[in-house]
Amino acid sequence: ECPTGVDMARMKIETAYQRRKTVPLRLVERLTAYLPRQAGGLSRLGPLLNLRNKLPGAAWFSEKLTGFSAKRALPAWSSRPFRETVGGAPVGDGADVVLFVDTFTTWFEPEKPRAAIKVLEAAGYRPHVVRGPDGRGPCCGRTFLAAGLVEEARQEAGRALDMFEPFLKIGAPVLGLEPACLFTFKDEFEALRLDGRAAKLARAARMIDEFLADTAANALRGKLRAGPGRILVHGHCHQKAFGATEATLAALRLIPEAEVSLIESSCCGMAGAFGYEARNHAASMAMAELDLAPAVRAAAPDTVIVADGTSCRCQISDTAGRTARHAIEVLADALG
Repeated sequence: ECPTGVDMARMKIETAYQRRKTVPLRLVERLTAYLPRQAGGLSRLGPLLNLRNKLPGAAWFSEKLTGFSAKRALPAWSSRPFRETVGGAPVGDGADVVLFVDTFTTWFEPEKPRAAIKVLEAAGYRPHVVRGPDGRGPCCGRTFLAAGLVEEARQEAGRALDMFEPFLKIGAPVLGLEPACLFTFKDEFEALRLDGRAAKLARAARMIDEFLADTAANALRGKLRAGPGRILVHGHCHQKAFGATEATLAALRLIPEAEVSLIESSCCGMAGAFGYEARNHAASMAMAELDLAPAVRAAAPDTVIVADGTSCRCQISDTAGRTARHAIEVLADALG
């Protein structure tokens, strides 16, 4: 969001890439970067790993061992991760849409893609969730890019393009739930020197909120019932940078009688895994306290808090003690 157009995010990736040539990854960076490839195996240990947030002293020990702040609860592994088979080969009749289910929603928040499927089907679309031969879905490579592991990110990008290719050929939209992941397709893939499919993916990739507000609004209007009276929305930094925040508001305004407004705030302070590191905790909390946390704490108890970003929702929970929801969950609830 640099006002003079300097791509600070890309500069950071390049700096981290050069740094990796001489400085090895810290454990906290390694655990975060390689999570997309390791999450399937780690999920089997979910109940054990979740004890970190419950057992006295476990968070302190994990901070000393890994660098994750003891002052934060780590995301809890779901007992019902998103492993469903959805869709199949594209039909090509205009109803095919690809739902990109990222690592975090797959293993930690599977209720989000389940809600998305419900809404897309109600709007008359045929959702598809693609996976590779190993059962793992596509990855945007964001965690690798953040750590400066550009070659690993390029491998993940190629793998994602292979999985999306049948749908790109017919012009099907690729709809994302997590802004940081979805906008990697539209931005960083361009800099990874990939083949021509990357440009097709950039054109096809859209946040699900934007797709519903622009393309499926008429189909949904007659099916949504009155829901929460007041909805307060925090925009993810990627949504703000790409001008996509208004689409979230527009999608939620399809709900009858809903009063939807935006929290005027900057970054929530989490910035992916930044806020989880012990050494960044104070700065992360200070950023939240500038605008976001006070606004959420001041909201009435019956106000629904919406944030599409996973890390944003975690920050809202930690700073304001409120549970924020993804816009697609609120829409799914309004369907009944």
